[in-house]
Amino acid sequence: MSEQWRLFKNLRRSVSTAEGLAVDDTLPQSVARNNSPPILHLYTFIPSVIVGKYQDIGAALRLERCRARGVEFNRRSTGGGTVIMGPEIVALGLGINVDHPRLKKGVGGVFQSLSLVLLRALDKIGIQGYFQPKNDLEVNGRKIAGLSAASEADSCLLFHTSLLVDFDVALMTDIMNTPVIKLEDKGYNCFSQRMTTVRDELGRGVSVTEMIDVIQNSFEEEFSIRFKEDSPDEWEEKTIQGLIDERYTKDEWIFSHRHPRARMGVGQLKTKGGLLEIYLALSGASIESVLVTGDFFSTSEDLHRIENALKWTSARRESIENNIASVWHDNMIYGIDVPTLTKAILLAKENQVRL
Repeated sequence: MSEQWRLFKNLRRSVSTAEGLAVDDTLPQSVARNNSPPILHLYTFIPSVIVGKYQDIGAALRLERCRARGVEFNRRSTGGGTVIMGPEIVALGLGINVDHPRLKKGVGGVFQSLSLVLLRALDKIGIQGYFQPKNDLEVNGRKIAGLSAASEADSCLLFHTSLLVDFDVALMTDIMNTPVIKLEDKGYNCFSQRMTTVRDELGRGVSVTEMIDVIQNSFEEEFSIRFKEDSPDEWEEKTIQGLIDERYTKDEWIFSHRHPRARMGVGQLKTKGGLLEIYLALSGASIESVLVTGDFFSTSEDLHRIENALKWTSARRESIENNIASVWHDNMIYGIDVPTLTKAILLAKENQVRL
């Protein structure tokens, strides 16, 4: 008998950012602590924009334009960059044990494993796509889906994706603040040339419901499982409501990871793992404080470990590298190594000295 997973499929309405993100955060918690099999959540958001866990929302978005246009904004618990969401974009959350036999190891392995499901779904409707590291699905060089993941619920992870059935490029360019360094990066000079949608590729009107059904079938085939359509149980409902009340409607969460505005040197570096931004304060020749942010993939625990290892140490290159290396492990920040992180910190140091 094939393995049975649970399916939360919401086709009746688009949900708020608080509700959708709270449900998704509950998925890996339920697998880890509530004895649930893997859970897939397929749904859509109301018009909204969601930043990655380690981004500064005020720097990433033109918040006054979001408010004027009635576009909700929030912060998710997984890493990566800013995504525009809405009723014509499939939102997907998956809670699963990191040791599941069909998942490759590490963040990169998770992306590769789960990208196969989405590529199978695209193929079923007639679109040939491919996985583009670090975390995109592309069709002929244009992004059609973005992937994100985090593993902070014991041995379970949350995987996120957004698949563009249709997309409002004008909205994206109006409400997003895109760093100059990213605009200058190859392929980001024009959003309309960088992104594509299911409808654009097929030249016909594919419904979100049809796309969701195809994704469901592709999961069953790729993982050799079957789904049971379900809804949150009592434990999950309580957890969801708690996350809505204590996280996703709180300014302390939404506006966390604010970049310091004074006394801090800033080092910004485009890396294979994403945009890396370092905020550094010096006291004489020592590092008084350091903040590591950006659209990369890591965990809060690992970032704190790096920041703490650098605090009140010498700001010389050798000392920075040695202190990072003392706590470093493979994929501590996915796609970024010790020399790259050191380079970004030294850029921030140069800018701090100029202040």
